[in-house]
Amino acid sequence: MDFRFPKLSMPDVQQITSNATTMFSRAKQFTEEKLGNAERTEFDANFENLQMRYEKTKHWTEKLKAHTETVLQPNPKTRMEDFVYSKLDRKPPGRLNNAEQLGLIMTQAGEDFGPGTSYGSVLLKCGEAQMKLGQAEQTFLQTTVQNFLLPLNKFLEGDSKTIMRERQTLQTKRLDLDACKNRARKAKTLELRQQAEKELQVAQSDFDRQQEITKLLLEGVSSTQAHHSRSLNEFVDTQLEYYGKCFQYMKDLQNQLKNCEPSPSFNRSSLSGRGAVQLGSITTASNGDASIATSQANKAPTKTASLRGKQARVLYDYDASDQTELSLLADEIITVYEHPDLGQDWLIGQRGMVRGKVPTSYLAIVE
Repeated sequence: MDFRFPKLSMPDVQQITSNATTMFSRAKQFTEEKLGNAERTEFDANFENLQMRYEKTKHWTEKLKAHTETVLQPNPKTRMEDFVYSKLDRKPPGRLNNAEQLGLIMTQAGEDFGPGTSYGSVLLKCGEAQMKLGQAEQTFLQTTVQNFLLPLNKFLEGDSKTIMRERQTLQTKRLDLDACKNRARKAKTLELRQQAEKELQVAQSDFDRQQEITKLLLEGVSSTQAHHSRSLNEFVDTQLEYYGKCFQYMKDLQNQLKNCEPSPSFNRSSLSGRGAVQLGSITTASNGDASIATSQANKAPTKTASLRGKQARVLYDYDASDQTELSLLADEIITVYEHPDLGQDWLIGQRGMVRGKVPTSYLAIVE
C-alpha cells in the first residue's frame, strides 16, 4: 500500500513546530505545578467565588433537571425513548398515561355491563373522571416542560457550555503565562531575558483579556439564577392548578356516586376515621348513639308486607333498575317477605336494614 504524505510548505512546518513547542511547554508547566516545582498564577478571591457559584449552579441544575424528568416520567424506558427522539429531532409518539389507560378500561367495562345497570353506570362515571385526570396530567406535563425544564436545559446546553469552554481557554492562557514567567526567571543571557520578557508581555495581555471575558460570563450566572427562580414560581403555580383540578374532578365524582344506590358489598363495609360507621341505612356515631334513616326503597310498597320472613339464597347477580329494587349478589343469603301488591313475580328482600323489591326467579327459598 502506497502512503503519500501531503507536501508541507515552510510556513506550515514552522506553524506545526510552534504548536508542538507550545503544547510541550504547557504540559511541562502543568506537570511541574502538580509536583510543586513551579509557581502558578492564582486568581483573585472575587474570581474564585464566581467560579464556585457557577460550579454550584451547574451541579444543582443538572440534579434538578434529572429528578424533575423522573417525576414527570417515572418509566426509565419511556424517558430513554423520548431522549432518543429528541436527539433525532423527532416528536415522540403520543401515548396514554396511566390515568387515561385506567379510564379507558373503566369506560369499556361500563359499556359492556351496560349504562342502565348500577355497576355499569358507576364504572362509566369513574372512567370519565379518570380520563379527566389523565388529560389534566398531560397539560401539567406540557406546561412544566415548557416553563421549567426548558430554561434549565437551555442553561446547561448554552451558557454553561460557553463558560466551560472559556474557562478551559483561560487555563491554557494561564499555563502559557506561567511558563513565560519561568523562562524569564531562568534566562541567563541578556538576549534570552529580553526575548522572554517580550513573550511574557504578550502572554500577560492574552491572559488578562481572557480572564475578563470569563469573568463577564461568570457574573451572568446571577441573572440565570433569577430566571430559574421565576421558572420555579411558574412550576409551583402549575402544580397548584393541576392538583386543584384533580381535587375538583374527584369531588364531582364523589357527589355523583352519592346519588347512586350503593352495592351490597359497600353496604357491609365500614368507613373508618370519620367519627361514624355506616351500615346500610343505619348510622352509628362514635359516641354510641344511633339514628336509623329509612331509605326510599323501604318506602316503595304502600301496604304492609307479611311479617313471616323466609331465608332465600340468591341464584344470580341482579342490578337494581331503580331505587325501589334491591341489588343482589350470587350465593348471598337474604330475608324475603311476600307482599300483596307485588304478585308472584316479586318479593320484598331485606339485607340488614335495607329493603327493596327482588325478582322471585333469582331466588331459591332455603327450607
